[in-house]
Amino acid sequence: MPQSSGPKVLVTGAAGFIGSHVAEHCLRLGMRVVATDDLSGGFRENVPDGTQWVQGDLKDRRFVSGLWEHGPFEYVYHLGAYAAEGLSHFIRAYNYSTNLVASMHLLNEAVKHRAKCFVFTSSIAVYGKNQVPMTEDLVPQPEDPYGISKYAVELDLKAAHEMFVLDYVVFRPHNVYGERQNIADRYRNVIGIFMNQILQGQPMSVFGNGLQTRAFSHVDDVAPLIARGPLTPAAINQVFNVGADTPYTVLSLAEEVARAFERPCAVKHLPARNEVVHAFSDHSKVRAAFAPPASIDLRTGIRRMADWVKGRGPATPVRFSDIEIRQKLPAGWE
Repeated sequence: MPQSSGPKVLVTGAAGFIGSHVAEHCLRLGMRVVATDDLSGGFRENVPDGTQWVQGDLKDRRFVSGLWEHGPFEYVYHLGAYAAEGLSHFIRAYNYSTNLVASMHLLNEAVKHRAKCFVFTSSIAVYGKNQVPMTEDLVPQPEDPYGISKYAVELDLKAAHEMFVLDYVVFRPHNVYGERQNIADRYRNVIGIFMNQILQGQPMSVFGNGLQTRAFSHVDDVAPLIARGPLTPAAINQVFNVGADTPYTVLSLAEEVARAFERPCAVKHLPARNEVVHAFSDHSKVRAAFAPPASIDLRTGIRRMADWVKGRGPATPVRFSDIEIRQKLPAGWE
């Protein structure tokens, strides 16, 4: 995809799942994209053609400063993170250095170089155990270090706007799945985990009774809106939930995944872990600002991802190399 003469933008996490899709949609909008990632959870092959690729770690303040040698950037899209809510309890230092401190390195440079808008991908993890559906006017009460780090960045963006007049847009996606998701990650992305287990002839691992509910969101319902964020006047300096509307139980999800692979639905129940039981959000605000098309239904989205996964084959699950706390580590994560 050729570069255009449009605004130059920086996309972090561009070799990852959602980030690569956002970079692709930025290109489609006529932007000139500089893509960066440390490849800790993403893959170089995910980065769309037509971007300028710069590899490095956002935890390295000198590297982040050097990114602006490829600028200046009108918009910064920050998707670089390690989004493992459950595991974040056991990797607290890594979580905060990766998801919070690294974000501040990026925000500092955006302020110093007078970027027009900072687009941040947060998470509905910021809400914690508030009543559902989760709405943007609720006061966040995150239950895990991942959600805490995301909410801290949101608060700092607001402070940076008030002090330095840096505009921002915050998106809170949830349970996003689809093509390019890393199915080798054994700690997050339940749909990818299920699909990888089916390919290896294993039962799908379900924590607890499987009656937890989530509104699983296909990436094509999320990434285009994130890319349009700074181009949408009604979105500036606002926070938006983004994703699918209909919640499903984890057991229902397992049935859909098995159906897509034409396999029996075999599950293995593991002890329940500490997690929010019901999590789905209201999307009235994002619909009013962006007028998105109807979302992709779960069966269609699962089949699309399954076709992509079948073409790639199974992946060897990767263990996190530096668990910091092992007390109460959930079964299967040892």
